[in-house]
Amino acid sequence: MHTPQLFQDLLIILLVSVPVAYLCLRLKLPLLVGFMFSGMAIGPYGLGLIRELEGIEVLAEIGVTLLLFTIGLEFSLARLREMKRLVFIGGCLQVIFTTIAVAALATGIGRPPGQSVFFGFLVAMSSTAIVLKSYVDRNEVDAPHGRAGIAILLFQDILVVFMLLAVPLLGGKSSAGLTGAFWSLATSLLALVTIVFGAWLLLPRFLDKMAVFRSPELFILTVALFVVGMSWMTSHFGLSFALGGFIAGMVLSETDYCHQAMTEVLPFRDVFNSLFYVSIGLLLSLSALWQNIGLVAGFVLMIIVGKAVIIWLVIRLLGYPQRIAAMAALGLAQIGEFSFVLARSGLQEGLFFESDYQLFLASAIVSMTAAPFLINLAPRFGYFAQTLLNDGSASDFGNVEDDEIHLTSSGGLQQHVIIVGYGLNGRNLARVLRAVGIPYLVLELNAEVVRRAKAMGEKINYGDATRREVLLHAGIEKAWSLVLAMSDPDAARRTVRQARILNDSVHIIVRTRYVAEITELYALGANEVIPEEFETSIEIFSRVLQRYGVARNVIEGQIERIRRQGYELLRKTGAPPAQLPEINVALDAAATETIQIEENSPAIGRNLAELDVRGKTGATVIAAVRNNKMEISPGADFRVEKGDKLVLIGTPPGLEKAIEMLSPGEIASTGFNP
Repeated sequence: MHTPQLFQDLLIILLVSVPVAYLCLRLKLPLLVGFMFSGMAIGPYGLGLIRELEGIEVLAEIGVTLLLFTIGLEFSLARLREMKRLVFIGGCLQVIFTTIAVAALATGIGRPPGQSVFFGFLVAMSSTAIVLKSYVDRNEVDAPHGRAGIAILLFQDILVVFMLLAVPLLGGKSSAGLTGAFWSLATSLLALVTIVFGAWLLLPRFLDKMAVFRSPELFILTVALFVVGMSWMTSHFGLSFALGGFIAGMVLSETDYCHQAMTEVLPFRDVFNSLFYVSIGLLLSLSALWQNIGLVAGFVLMIIVGKAVIIWLVIRLLGYPQRIAAMAALGLAQIGEFSFVLARSGLQEGLFFESDYQLFLASAIVSMTAAPFLINLAPRFGYFAQTLLNDGSASDFGNVEDDEIHLTSSGGLQQHVIIVGYGLNGRNLARVLRAVGIPYLVLELNAEVVRRAKAMGEKINYGDATRREVLLHAGIEKAWSLVLAMSDPDAARRTVRQARILNDSVHIIVRTRYVAEITELYALGANEVIPEEFETSIEIFSRVLQRYGVARNVIEGQIERIRRQGYELLRKTGAPPAQLPEINVALDAAATETIQIEENSPAIGRNLAELDVRGKTGATVIAAVRNNKMEISPGADFRVEKGDKLVLIGTPPGLEKAIEMLSPGEIASTGFNP
């Protein structure tokens, strides 16, 4: 029986990609880099195992469509409003400056204007997949440089849609001339607006009808129909096939079904998207790479340095400190996956010579391979830039539109708390300190947050706490406590080190995400480290145990045990270590219960000696509440009355017997001892 060539090619791709992906994970390299190298190895310019690319390119196009679909799902107006300044000003300036710089260089060496602008588009894009994955792995998504980088990436992802529309215009192939090309673009844009409006109007109603059947199969088929239909329509009107995927995702993002759609599509997207990266490698000539290795290295160096300088300048113009600007700049200094989508479109429109295309592929793949290493290097580079370029505290303290963010003086503060970070933890701490009258000052690197909080009367300043001058201005030498509630682990470590140098007696409390970071923070001088990961797990199992009726003291005993095992420096004192296992066994076996004495209870009018609760059940009365007054360890002559609440301790079976004994035939009312 004949096996279709496409299946043979897929088998070869999977046989090579799986071990390469495993190797990339072991070396902590992005998987997409491994997929591209897999394509280079098995493609027509490598071992020649795959020579027919048409079928693979169709599957790769599906991968790009699904990638744009998931990006469209994440494209929400609320998210844009939250980071509007960074997205629209920062992202726009980055793309404009990069495109102009590259276009000027290309024009200078004799390339046509349209082709020069197209080259600028290619270099302006950064890799959302690599950068976002690296920031998630490094716990830097919510760090200032992470927010800045992601905002710029978000703008790039949106703009690629319009770049795809502009590629035919830049190619200049239209026989109708420039006017005809503009008219064609205007027609395409009108069609795009019509498609989006129609989908926005009809899709939610259609999905509501389908949801009535509660069928996962019907739902995924409906989503697939919508994605393919949108892609066909955009292609029919002369737009990109993948653009339809973005429109479908964007429309779905405003419905109640976006999360379910994301869940259903992600596995398909990842499989097809891997084929997209393999297909890129299939097109790269290894001989061309080797013959032009010096030129490729030069281009990669120019791309990394040039983009880093431009992004650094943009983020500095937005008022961020040197360190944050430098870290974000190095993180985005590579070519992105959407550049390959643009490159394919440009190849079809005659904007590439084959030699240019090979040079671009080689430079892009090398720059993306270098990206994880540059992101790992970014913190050190950030502090180097801060040291080299800063000449004083003015560069890092209150420098974002000072007419709107007036500095809160710390001159009169002493024995105060310095809070670094104004997220949920920082806000809650500030609210409590304000309520009880403890002086404090907040340091925050998000200018929008500072502006809003300052307008509400908060004692907050814009400042980078890793800087010695900023800590001194905040009064670190007179502070009693320093609380680090930031989301940047590297900045937290440097702040602890700097604060301990400036004030060896200040009490430093650090919130961190992971238990693995505890030891180093203590070594740097932190007094207390609260791992968010750890406390979250404790809260989860506490809620589960409460749901199953486990006594509070048993839960607290388990929490104490886990905390001792998890981070020994937070161990509570009180019992010799040798006795702790026995105490834990006793706590696990014991429970407390409260019972209210109801009318007709056999206990009414009798004292505890007569009742002999302990002798008959094994449970002990440890407290009694009468008229809202508690008597601890009531004596044997304590006479029980109606309405009394007795607090009992014992084993669960013993408590059950005691409750039956004290109840008028059935359990009156019980509850956990608070």
